[in-house]
Amino acid sequence: MTDTLQIRGIECFGHHGVFEFERREGQVFVIDLELGVDTRPAALSDDLAETVDYGTLTLAVKAAVETDPVDLIETLAQRIAAVCLLAHRVEWATVTVHKPHAPIDATYSDVALTITRQRSQSS
Repeated sequence: MTDTLQIRGIECFGHHGVFEFERREGQVFVIDLELGVDTRPAALSDDLAETVDYGTLTLAVKAAVETDPVDLIETLAQRIAAVCLLAHRVEWATVTVHKPHAPIDATYSDVALTITRQRSQSS
């Protein structure tokens, strides 16, 4: 049995995209996380070591977005999920990568990709 820890709206500045100007100029990406965690040990002990340190995890996700540019948000989402699954208490991760300024010649509010990975599917 797992509970769900959510971290929403992590703003990052990255240089991802298939176009050269996206790589050069960069843009804002917004990350939402849902993490499957059994919180019972932490609830019983009131000890941070028994759960996910979401502050540290958020910084690791931010670093994963802000380094090593890739072409596709699919690749970026997979990278973020792998980072989340490194936290030993995380059983599964649902990652949404928002690219609100994607280069689309139309009026739209957001482009987003959501993936779910389990510990056994992390690679």
